[in-house]
Amino acid sequence: MATDASRLPVDRVATTDGLHACRDDLRRLLADATPDRLKARSNGTAWTNEQLLFHMVFGFLVVRRLLPLVRFLGRRPPWVGRRFAGLLEAGRVPFHWVNYAGSCGGALVFNRSRMGRLCDRTIGSLVRSLEAEPQERLAKGMPFPPSWDPYFTPFMTLAEVYAYPAKHYAHHRAQLTLEPPG
Repeated sequence: MATDASRLPVDRVATTDGLHACRDDLRRLLADATPDRLKARSNGTAWTNEQLLFHMVFGFLVVRRLLPLVRFLGRRPPWVGRRFAGLLEAGRVPFHWVNYAGSCGGALVFNRSRMGRLCDRTIGSLVRSLEAEPQERLAKGMPFPPSWDPYFTPFMTLAEVYAYPAKHYAHHRAQLTLEPPG
């Protein structure tokens, strides 16, 4: 497991640019998508395109809620974070079910007409928070449950958590089927 001292300095501009690129891409996708294409199945998931779009936005929401936890556990002895990550790892089955069902329900509330504004607000909040973080805090981190997401590693710094939702977004972006077949 990497320690805080072995992490490289944070490129805030690259992280911020990545967040803004996701926001701009989502705006374009929502503006161009037809109602039929939003209802179509995505590629490689059980979600429709609209549900998957909400799930992509949900990744930004999750990070916003994770930040205080990472800050808190990053200041605790390593065994505290390892135990917490172990508890999360043990709960992976219900997590995946809630993750799936939450995106199905979330797309009903934050549909195409509302999820863009939700994403704008959330990314704006993440960018402001990142800009205000002291550099030394960005190097602190905590253990994560790697089975929860392919972009979670066994230990993630606060900087890596800020960068995570753009990776999550890009992964799921490739699964959208918003373009008509053929």
